[in-house]
Amino acid sequence: MGLFSKKNKDTKSSAGGGSHLNISVSNDGAEYTFTLEGRLDTITSPDLEAKINEVVGDASKLILDLKGLEYISSAGLRVLLGVAQAMDGKGDMVVCNLTQSVREVFELTGFSRLFNIE
Repeated sequence: MGLFSKKNKDTKSSAGGGSHLNISVSNDGAEYTFTLEGRLDTITSPDLEAKINEVVGDASKLILDLKGLEYISSAGLRVLLGVAQAMDGKGDMVVCNLTQSVREVFELTGFSRLFNIE
């Protein structure tokens, strides 16, 4: 039994300084949903990157549900851009349920034009 045989896997990252990120991963075949809660910043973004890298080779669709994401930094945006590049030509990447503050960052940085946002 590996990661791919599990339906849900939760990870919590906190390295002090008030940064925390809960990452819930579920899959339905080759469709993976990452639900994020907390802050995606310099401290927590390596955890998300590692979790996505575990499945991106087998994924035909990645859904990033940001309904609980309070904050995203440039480091978090870099991870999302890397995921989009990894999925280019092999499957879809969808970003959904952006909070108002995260949506504003996406619009200010032009990322709202780069991603399929639902």
